[in-house]
Amino acid sequence: MANLLAFIGRKFISFIEHVGGVFVLLGRVLKSLPWLFGNLGLVVEQMSQMGVNSLPLVLITSIFTGAVSAIQAAYQFQDFVPMRYLGTAVGKAVVIELGPVLTALVVAGRVGASIAAELGTMKVTEQLDALKTLAIDPVPFLVSPRFIAGLAMLPILTIMSDFIAIMGGYTVALLFLDITSNTFLSGLKMFFHFRDVIAGLVKALVFGGIISTIGCYQGFQTKGGAKGVGRSTTKAVVISMVLILIGDYVIASLVF
Repeated sequence: MANLLAFIGRKFISFIEHVGGVFVLLGRVLKSLPWLFGNLGLVVEQMSQMGVNSLPLVLITSIFTGAVSAIQAAYQFQDFVPMRYLGTAVGKAVVIELGPVLTALVVAGRVGASIAAELGTMKVTEQLDALKTLAIDPVPFLVSPRFIAGLAMLPILTIMSDFIAIMGGYTVALLFLDITSNTFLSGLKMFFHFRDVIAGLVKALVFGGIISTIGCYQGFQTKGGAKGVGRSTTKAVVISMVLILIGDYVIASLVF
């Protein structure tokens, strides 16, 4: 029993240390923002890496997300709900939940892992120490551009994901569910609220910050050579995904 309590205590202390470390890193990022305004090229480069290079994966995911939403909604509505509400169901589901959450999960798997692996490799090969010997703070130079790029690109990717997903549902409704274009679009507009779009974008903004921050933090915590880089990459993806789902619940509770 004593060993179990000691183990739980060590894990709890380690958890508190990591939470504190993340907030300290965020504080250093915010403190370095004035320096970043004079080095916007670093931000643009990371925006390309995180946003443009993620487009193919996000678009493919979005198409089938919308298609599945339409099929599942039509199945649930069968004999109970008029099909004119199909557009409403697809639009609401995509804009509020599926678009921001699935986009964030996909980006976390691709970008979060990439950030952790890149910074982790720099850590174990002592490149971060080399930057410090040159009087270059790694946080403004490496973390801040990725943080700002994450905040900027996740909402943009979410907007594109929402549009493509709705078009995917629209196409399935027309081709496979025998629903007219007017029926689907009228349902889509029927209960549309701009607040739903804003809520989805707020989620995307928070998710972008989570992915960038956790990826950078885990990269900086890497130790133990190539094996340590693999552990940090795995932790970055898993923790980011868990925090995305927790953040989704918290934001939904506050907004709705």
